[in-house]
Amino acid sequence: MYNKIAELVTAAEESGKPISELMLLQEMAKSHRTREDIWEQMRNNYHVMKAAVEKGLTGDGVFSPTGLTGGEAVKLRNYRQRGNTLSGDDLLIAVESAIATNEVNASLGIICATPTAGSSGTLPGVMFAIKDKLGLTEEQMVQMLFCASGFGMVIANNAMIAGAAGGCQAEVGSASGMAAAAAVEIAGGTPEQASEAMAMAISNLLGLVCDPVAGLVEIPCVKRNAIGAVNALISADMALAGLTNKIPADDVIEAMRKVGKNLPASLRETGLGGLAATREGVRLKMMIFGQQLEVKPEWVDDQPPVKANPFE
Repeated sequence: MYNKIAELVTAAEESGKPISELMLLQEMAKSHRTREDIWEQMRNNYHVMKAAVEKGLTGDGVFSPTGLTGGEAVKLRNYRQRGNTLSGDDLLIAVESAIATNEVNASLGIICATPTAGSSGTLPGVMFAIKDKLGLTEEQMVQMLFCASGFGMVIANNAMIAGAAGGCQAEVGSASGMAAAAAVEIAGGTPEQASEAMAMAISNLLGLVCDPVAGLVEIPCVKRNAIGAVNALISADMALAGLTNKIPADDVIEAMRKVGKNLPASLRETGLGGLAATREGVRLKMMIFGQQLEVKPEWVDDQPPVKANPFE
């Protein structure tokens, strides 16, 4: 078991094997299953990801039962296909794939949590953005998942991956770091460059709060995955260009753990702070659940808890 990113990088450098291969070998040793069995399981995960992206981009898209989210991945794809975008095709393919995945999640569809359902669009966003650009085969796409899993394992064991434990930095931040590392490896980067990419990606999102409107994994979660995917691609490019994070990956993970522990409860998936506590956020919650507020929103200064609709 690799407990630190530095250990993973050193093992890869000394063995001459990519991090993805080390993770496959570790799983074989730990589970006593065959290489073929483990590979097939990860291949199935990839197919779930692929199906979610395709479903979210089919027809008019998918829509959540609440009506808060849906159909925007298709809108973005149509906008991109008209040309003359500001961000360009590569980034927008990442964004539309990420949004499509999270819209499927919000619509109660099937996704692959990487590392969580709330952050499930970030890694697919990166993978499908570079698939055609790099001419990746299915085998290489599965390889990316094994690489990402190695970095995700270390993050989970040394910090956290749940928004309730450490804010959205722990979910989208971790997913962005995992995706950045996997993108570097599949693009031919070194294990150290993959480590640097992960460190930069998480550093860029350090302190990101988890403030789901109405406590649902929709607003702002869906679009934060878009940011996570783009951040991962930029971090991967910086690492491949030879840029470094200066703060080592393991130190970044430790910093994320400490920041997450210091976040107030209102900013850790409770739906009581941040965007969830804005006037519109509260109105949407009331619209969906039809319930009275029992917690004072952050925008009500020095007032008692709100027991009735503050907008009447």
